Amino acid sequence: MEYTEIMVRYGELSTKGKNRRNFIGRLTGNVVKALKNYPDLSIHPKRDRMHIELNGTPAKPVMAILDKIFGIQNYSPAIKLPKDMTVVHQTALELVKETLPAPNASFKVNTRRSDHTFALDTNQMNLDLGNLITDALPDIQVKMKHPDVTLRVEVRRDGIYLSTETIKGAGGLPVGSAGKAVLMLSGGIDSPVASYLALKRGVDIEMVHFFSPPYTSIDALNKAKELTAKLAPYAGSITFIEVPFTEIQEEVKSHVPEGYLMTVQRRFMLRLADRIRAQRGGLAIFNGESVGQVASQTLESMTAINDVTTTPILRPVVTMDKTEIIALAEKIGTFDLSIMPFEDCCTIFAPPRPKTKPNLDRARQYEAALDGEPMMDRALAGMKITTIHPNDEFMNVHADEAAALL
Repeated sequence: MEYTEIMVRYGELSTKGKNRRNFIGRLTGNVVKALKNYPDLSIHPKRDRMHIELNGTPAKPVMAILDKIFGIQNYSPAIKLPKDMTVVHQTALELVKETLPAPNASFKVNTRRSDHTFALDTNQMNLDLGNLITDALPDIQVKMKHPDVTLRVEVRRDGIYLSTETIKGAGGLPVGSAGKAVLMLSGGIDSPVASYLALKRGVDIEMVHFFSPPYTSIDALNKAKELTAKLAPYAGSITFIEVPFTEIQEEVKSHVPEGYLMTVQRRFMLRLADRIRAQRGGLAIFNGESVGQVASQTLESMTAINDVTTTPILRPVVTMDKTEIIALAEKIGTFDLSIMPFEDCCTIFAPPRPKTKPNLDRARQYEAALDGEPMMDRALAGMKITTIHPNDEFMNVHADEAAALL
């Protein structure tokens, strides 16, 4: 069956009151950006739903993209017909036959009529099409609650629309509707999951990734970029900011007691992330910390590290078990990439016995003994900003090309 359009229903947008128009506008922009490779589509946002006219474009690849756009509650591939019941009868029967899972499966007809000038009201349409289908398919069962197939009929001024599928969308809020933030992206399992959850709540995130050549390899950097590419379909594209961190890590390693290496290093990371946030117009900093998972994620460590900023630090996975985080990483396709064994700057120089309950005054003292401002200025001057799109690949970059990226 060749569908003529896809009807998109909004998710949480229905609860947003006077801001509804802005949310719909943001969602429309995200849909347009995501479907830019399909120029024949016509996208028409309405108050209650969005209509995507296919104009000959196959429905399946468009639906695969819609699956990852936040702000969509569900969608239905549909067929638009003239108000000719002969045509409606023929198409409805073909559509039910095509989607019925078995000859004795159950079905019902559900009609909505916004054009009250049409000859048949909702009950009459339900009976008319129901009788047609049961006569043509004698084994079929009629079931009002939880049928196998629901033939949805919408009678509108411009035509009659038929559909039999309602496909669950990604939910959440349109990316960008909740403001902008930076996310501290490592190469591990947790921060990509935190990124996904931030995007789902409508936050337009920019990735901040610290790398420390020659201690970290080009593979580690490309791994972070490819993780970003895995998440890009949910946002259309994502800005990736790579920040050189070697000098700061070497200074911390040389002058800070072993137990405080991690604490002071992460204080510098957070300072840099906060400055980038301010430069880029962000409102918050996200990361992938989960309480108690590692030494730097005890409440005492978080207190000692967060001390450097008053900017909100948001942790979407903060109360999740590792098994829950892994399950979500597998769902969004980042897990296999995350476990590839390339060291990042969070793991190099890691002390064997880091302080799990660092003293805040000592952390401040050790950091203050370093000439931090010039080092941070040089790190910010050396950062590189790129835009990463869905399906971009980085792990197979040729060695010469890889060297040029550093």
